[in-house]
Amino acid sequence: MNQKTVEVKPQELPIACPNKDMELWSSHPRVYLDLSKTGEARCPYCSTKYVLACN
Repeated sequence: MNQKTVEVKPQELPIACPNKDMELWSSHPRVYLDLSKTGEARCPYCSTKYVLACN
């Protein structure tokens, strides 16, 4: 299980996992994540945490 944290800039929204930096062999179905409520979200497949950058 991946426990990575990825910082996301506002101009990169909407965000989807797997992201472009992930290896193709470890891909899972694409899922779009909602960061609008708390500024962060965790992928239900690989547990990568996405955090909205403050600046």
